[in-house]
Amino acid sequence: MPTRAEMWEQVPDEVDIVVIGGGITGTGIARDAARRGFRVALFEQNDLAFGTSSRSSKLIHGGLRYLESYEFSLVFESVSERRVVQDLAPHLVNPLAFLFPVYQGARKSLRMITAGMWLYDGLALFRSPKRHKTLKPHDVAEEEPILRQEGLQGAPVYYDCSTDDARLTLETAIDASRNGAIVVNWARVDAITKNEQGRVSGVVVRSVHDGNLREVKANVVINATGPWTDEVLAMSGPRVSKMLRPTKGIHIVVRREALPVEHAVVLFHPTDSRVLFALPWGERTYVGTTDTDFEGAPGSECATLEDVDYLIDAANHYFPNNMISRDDVISTWAGLRPLIQPEADMGDMAESQVSREHQIHIGEDGLVTIAGGKLTTYRKMAKECVDTAVQILKLMGQLPEDLVSGQTYKNPLPGAIGWPEDDDHEAVAKQISEECECEMSDATRLHLVDTYGMRALELSRICAGDPSALEPIVPGRIEIMAQVDFGVREEFAASVADILVRRTQIFFRDEDQGLTAAHAVADRMAPLLGWSDEDRQRSIEAYEAEVALSRRWREEL
Repeated sequence: MPTRAEMWEQVPDEVDIVVIGGGITGTGIARDAARRGFRVALFEQNDLAFGTSSRSSKLIHGGLRYLESYEFSLVFESVSERRVVQDLAPHLVNPLAFLFPVYQGARKSLRMITAGMWLYDGLALFRSPKRHKTLKPHDVAEEEPILRQEGLQGAPVYYDCSTDDARLTLETAIDASRNGAIVVNWARVDAITKNEQGRVSGVVVRSVHDGNLREVKANVVINATGPWTDEVLAMSGPRVSKMLRPTKGIHIVVRREALPVEHAVVLFHPTDSRVLFALPWGERTYVGTTDTDFEGAPGSECATLEDVDYLIDAANHYFPNNMISRDDVISTWAGLRPLIQPEADMGDMAESQVSREHQIHIGEDGLVTIAGGKLTTYRKMAKECVDTAVQILKLMGQLPEDLVSGQTYKNPLPGAIGWPEDDDHEAVAKQISEECECEMSDATRLHLVDTYGMRALELSRICAGDPSALEPIVPGRIEIMAQVDFGVREEFAASVADILVRRTQIFFRDEDQGLTAAHAVADRMAPLLGWSDEDRQRSIEAYEAEVALSRRWREEL
């Protein structure tokens, strides 16, 4: 794979489609278009998955709660795509059991919720990871002993999936690149160009690292920037109203021993009844999410003390014998949902009531914008967006003749190519042991397989020729320096934050959020990227600023 710098040098003067935005939707569009045979260039002003696509609840789910608002089509679409994404990336998308405790006085009875579970399984055509079941109180006490038992009537257990959202985005981008797309992170679109007829004709893009400019002509430009949607629309021309109503969701991370849940436990907040989750996450547990309107600049969102306390209160209400405090919080993350602004005639609407459906908008100048939607349905959203581009190109008489079917629903992502049908992670770890001659622990092999799928074989070969690659990034943790090398050489990483936040998740999981490792990571990256001492220090300071933003809530104490 070309590095980020090499990809920038390959940016052509002209393409069929430019995609602005390197989140899951943008990379999905680039992948779909490239697989059809289009000339595609994608530009992301930060790192891939910088925004919402690394700050979600990390779930591939059908949207059980949407049944309450009778959004059956959205649920059907979501459960269908859940199955597709699971097939595309079985190494990244893992079945997860959700336990739904029902207490006396609940707004919905146990019988009604159980009926909803049957409907949920039915809309999935009974192809959920597993069929739901309903536990009696004594069974709940055995499976989730720390859960509040007082007034408990029972608990349905249903199944959705968890994922590494940033890594799903990365693999989508890698697949796009392997199929011919130019994918460049840290490349900001400064302007949208237009022809004499006032129609969008391309972009002016600037390399964030050195300020170099490129003008790229394109027959179609697609705005897939999530929370930055309105900013890009403003480049195209003045607008009367905004397209988005962004809402902020935050999560808190605690040690697993502080909140040792075995399932993803559904929680209804004791003050406003909003649905939350407490989710197992390896050696950690995380709780989320909030849903509050946000009016600041995208990228500046962060947890407040009120946000943190809100989640702590919910957890403590349901787990009274395992009370957590502010001191238990290891890290937080905040992300923005790029929700579509409701129509004016719909009146005031609570944040949680705003539709999660997506929209594709074609401006008078031809700029295509996609906004809204969910992580689960990203592939279908991308297909619809490329289908829209096809119709535009037909009308322009610019549709290439040699296009093929992209078939993004059946072509696996890179880490899933050759993945065992029985989803046996340990078998792949054993293959690494047999093929790669290096002194790697079993735990490390399994960690690499869980993270990279079959691409773990490529990464482990780095270790065979360089013993230093086996050194831990953070002493005592399982992530290794080979992941830094691999991130730069094969995954577009170009900053310390790229590695610690989105390539390894150390930012979220480590007790010190990777601060003690930032210098070692920078030292490892410097010769690979040709950094000067100033470049190295700048990248460290940028990472420290990102950690500080995630900890800003503590300043309110």
